[in-house]
Amino acid sequence: MTEAFSTDTPLFDPLIIAGLKQVGIDKPNEVQTRVWPEVLSGKDVLLIAQTGSGKTAAYAAPAFQHLLASKDTRQPGAPRVLILAPTRELVTQIAGVCRQIGRRLAFRTRLLCGGLPKDAQVEALAEGVDIAVATPGRLIDLLMSGACRLDATTMLVIDEVDQMLDEDFLTAMDEIIPHLPDRRQAMLCSATLPAAGRALANRLLYKPVTLEFATQTVTPRRIKQRAMFVETEEKPATLTRLCAETEGRQIVFLRTKASVDQIGKLLRKAGLSIAVLHGDLAQGARQKAVDALRAGRAQILLTTDVAARGLDIDDVALVVNYDLPEKAETYVHRIGRTARAGKRGAALAFCTRDERVLLRAIEKEIGYRISIVS
Repeated sequence: MTEAFSTDTPLFDPLIIAGLKQVGIDKPNEVQTRVWPEVLSGKDVLLIAQTGSGKTAAYAAPAFQHLLASKDTRQPGAPRVLILAPTRELVTQIAGVCRQIGRRLAFRTRLLCGGLPKDAQVEALAEGVDIAVATPGRLIDLLMSGACRLDATTMLVIDEVDQMLDEDFLTAMDEIIPHLPDRRQAMLCSATLPAAGRALANRLLYKPVTLEFATQTVTPRRIKQRAMFVETEEKPATLTRLCAETEGRQIVFLRTKASVDQIGKLLRKAGLSIAVLHGDLAQGARQKAVDALRAGRAQILLTTDVAARGLDIDDVALVVNYDLPEKAETYVHRIGRTARAGKRGAALAFCTRDERVLLRAIEKEIGYRISIVS
């Protein structure tokens, strides 16, 4: 592995290196080793790598080096670096990493997303911003109101591209792109790249360097995957017993917001320490739920697929698929909340009689036979 923090030919300013160490990066991983020189040389980059591969630091550290090298000054409402991501949770997490990496630098990172007071974001933009981390919907809202402009944006990053390739996002990009200057560096990050993602890359990137890393759909040596045949009416009692018997942090994925609330009440009644997370909650409540799990105030997080990607919480011992997802890709992202950073973890899927076809389809897609337990 290349020693990126060599004092002989350092890639980054010492204050950025100190920030990287703050987020636990003493040496770069394979993704960062290959991405950093390309971005720092000013090239556009198309990065295809799975969630949890260190992509945030792969673009955040060069973004700060980019700002240090720039002679431009901070302007009200005009970010010089724009990072787009699909969900409130992910942009909040990205902004947190940026602030840690840049904590010794005099740059401002602003979070722009729904679920938080718009007036506060307008005020923050007016005070000046260097890095804006935004969801597309809130960014468009701020652009239309005149609170934000992108003519000073010299670096664009779009993360988790494959999660955003629906009609609403593509329409949003049609609205955002005209606000961007023609001359700017861009980087697109995605776990996979379907045709719509390739088309977007062709629109946004100029002679890009494509860096593709082998995607491990499963890591059976680090994630102990099991399934349990449980009928619908048996699921609540089975989950209650399982959660009570399991030590360590747990994340339980359910199909609907109503189920999250309903099972949440049941587990609380059983005396278990839980937090709930779904799209109907205000951003403050959603962040509070994630923070509760991270800080140990809650042992169990009940959530919809709003937390299936990007959410990085250390030492999750068990992921439970209370409801099997219809897509194997979603299953992979869900269980990817455990066994992160080289650690081990476990995943258990509840499977009703009607869902056995789904289970077999998942096994076929991932090329791995999931053990059945009673």
